[in-house]
Amino acid sequence: MKKKEDKDTRYFIDLDLKTRKIINWDCDQRHDLFGQELASPFYHRIFLTRGQYNKLVQKSLELGK
Repeated sequence: MKKKEDKDTRYFIDLDLKTRKIINWDCDQRHDLFGQELASPFYHRIFLTRGQYNKLVQKSLELGK
């Protein structure tokens, strides 16, 4: 199911600072992300623009991931 995308949609990647790997990328509504805790203190969330997020998704599709 496609997620709702509007002016409150925020795009992000979650990084594991210890291993320096991307653990997740996704988008969600701003109010759903507010106050959300990540699973580990070594995880960090970086917010992206819609264009950056789309390039990330396109590149992952090209690489077959």
